[in-house]
Amino acid sequence: MSKEAERAAIDADKQRLIREGELYRIKVVHAKALVGNALQPDALMHGAIDQAVGMAQARLGGLLQPGGLKSVNFKALLPYALTVGSYIARKRLVKPAMGVALAAGLGLAWLMRRQAAPRDDQE
Repeated sequence: MSKEAERAAIDADKQRLIREGELYRIKVVHAKALVGNALQPDALMHGAIDQAVGMAQARLGGLLQPGGLKSVNFKALLPYALTVGSYIARKRLVKPAMGVALAAGLGLAWLMRRQAAPRDDQE
């Protein structure tokens, strides 16, 4: 190999390393920006809500019909639930609301158990 060919190969390697270094620095800056954005309070809250909704769907999905809660859009219902919850807390109706929820839950459990019981229509 001649000296010019070696020098050209070395220069090409240098240019490649320089481009790789620039790309690496850009990736680091981008990662820092993503982490900074992910640590904003609204992003943290949205992530926590998404996690809670996913967990609730996974836990409660098996209790209902075979389709589970996949057709219910919790993200769309959450503002209404927060509004109702803040109204209940503001008017100090927490204990009556818990009583109503308990009664509704017991009624629903009784209804589901009654429908699931086998019927003896043949006798």
